[in-house]
Amino acid sequence: MNAAMLEYDFMRHAFAAAGIVAILSGLVGYFLVLRGQAFAGHALSHVGFAGATGAILIGASPLAGMLAVTTLGGVLMGALGEKLAQRDIAIGVILTLSLGLGLLFLHFFTAYATQATALLFGDVLGVSVNTIYQLLLLTTVCLTILAVISRPLLFASVSPELAEAKGVNLRRQSLIFLGLAGLTTAACAQIVGVLLVFALMIGPAAAAQRLTTRVIPGLALSAGLALAQAWTGIALSYLTDWPASFWIAALSGGTYLLTLALIRN
Repeated sequence: MNAAMLEYDFMRHAFAAAGIVAILSGLVGYFLVLRGQAFAGHALSHVGFAGATGAILIGASPLAGMLAVTTLGGVLMGALGEKLAQRDIAIGVILTLSLGLGLLFLHFFTAYATQATALLFGDVLGVSVNTIYQLLLLTTVCLTILAVISRPLLFASVSPELAEAKGVNLRRQSLIFLGLAGLTTAACAQIVGVLLVFALMIGPAAAAQRLTTRVIPGLALSAGLALAQAWTGIALSYLTDWPASFWIAALSGGTYLLTLALIRN
C-alpha cells in the first residue's frame, strides 16, 4: 500500500469508515448467507434508498432516514417468519417499489441528484469525521445485539425444527436479526451504495462459507475478507482514479468466483 495516500485526511477517513463497516457487514452477512436470506438483504438496501431520499425531501439526515426505514423494513420482513425464503416474489416487488419511491422523491428535489448518486453507488472518499463516529456507534450497537442473539440465531439457522422443539422462538429471532440486517445495510450503503451492498455483505460471507464449514473460523474469515476487500478497493481507487465502489465490488465478486474454481462440491 502506498503510504503517501495516508497523508490526506479524506483517505484516512475512508479507511477508518470502510474498516468499521466491513467488519460489521462481514459478520452479519455470514448469518444472512447461512440463513438463505441474501435476497432479503439486497431488498433492504433499496428500502433504505427510499428512506434516505424521503429524509432529504423533508430536510432530514439521509443516514437517519435510511436507518429508520431499513430497520423497519427488516422487522416487517422478519414478521413473515421462517417462510421468508419462499417469498422471493413479494420481496422483489418491495424492492422495485422502494427504488421507484426513491426516484419519485428525487423528482421533487432534483437539486439533490448528487446526493442520490452517492446513495446509489457510495462515496467512501467523502466520509466525514462525524459520519465515522456515527458508524462506530452503530457498529457497536449492532455487534452487541449480534453477540447476544448469536447462539440461538445459529441454532435456528442450522436446525430450525430442532431449535423450535427446544423452545427457541423462530419468529422473534427472525425479527431481531432482520432488523439488525437493516441497520447493517444502512451502514454498508454509506461505503458502497445501495446498489452494491452485496459487495460487502454477501460476497465475503459466501466465499468464507465455501472455504470452511466451521462457524467461528467462518465468521473471522468473512470479516477478514470484507476488510481486505474494502481497504484494497480504496487503495486501488487512489492509484487508478476509478471509483472505490467498483473495486470493492470487483474484488468481492472475484474472490467468490475464485473459491468456486478452487473448491468444487
